[in-house]
Amino acid sequence: MSTRPEVSTPAPALEPLALGVCSWSLQVKSVAELKNFLDELGIHVVQIACGDPHHASWDEGDDLPRAARAAGFTMTGAMLGFPGEDYTTPQTIQKTGGFGDPALRPERLQRLAWGINRTVALGLSDLTLHAGFLPQVDSPERSSLLDTLAQAADLARAQGVTLAFETGQETAELLRRTLDDLKSPNLKVNFDPANMLLYDMGDPIEAVELLGTDIRSVHVKDARRPKVAGSWGEEVPLGQGEVDIKRFVQTLKSVGYTGSLVVEREVGDQQGRLRDVAHGLAFLRDCLANAS
Repeated sequence: MSTRPEVSTPAPALEPLALGVCSWSLQVKSVAELKNFLDELGIHVVQIACGDPHHASWDEGDDLPRAARAAGFTMTGAMLGFPGEDYTTPQTIQKTGGFGDPALRPERLQRLAWGINRTVALGLSDLTLHAGFLPQVDSPERSSLLDTLAQAADLARAQGVTLAFETGQETAELLRRTLDDLKSPNLKVNFDPANMLLYDMGDPIEAVELLGTDIRSVHVKDARRPKVAGSWGEEVPLGQGEVDIKRFVQTLKSVGYTGSLVVEREVGDQQGRLRDVAHGLAFLRDCLANAS
């Protein structure tokens, strides 16, 4: 039996505006399954879920970083979700999301520290997560949440990691003000235009223009606004919603964004998601080919 060490397959270089997919959108449980789907889609770029053992775990467990690095695909960054986050309604995620609940903050900072370590082990420097609903500027709850986010930034900065907060729960103006107040160079934005529509929090195109200098990564997703106030909007395949994906891509380019365009799909069964992701990638290729 050979005792030669396993040799990792070098990942292809990441070109500007490279097209990829979120690993969780494909509902995969193993690196081998993820690699097979990427090959089927004809791409090599993925944002990968950290695989917290209590949330979205991988079959590889603690061996995930080694297996993912050896697989030959290109990872743009990692994603961390917290156990207990409940997306049943906008109201349930407001109560349970990110660092919003003061009682959960110590535990979630510990989970974040785990996620930062996992990000470094994956050979990555970017970690995406939901900060929680940001309080308005005049809210008495704002100061304590910003203190927690500053602690999160410090944990990440100590290991050379940038945290990118997902958009959607707040207006772009409130997120812009929050980043300006925090003044943490390693706190950035993971921009998802559909989330702004799903939560009914403004115009995603105008938001790109306002947040452009701090957009670190992008989830490309499409949606329609809610028909009833306080309910969810509807997530739909790319090009079938109200984002105006072609204009969205053009606006990203206009603000100087050169990172990857990672398709996210969060509804449907595995085969339906795979079909919609393939459609989304083809749609984006057409957008890029025809972008002025």
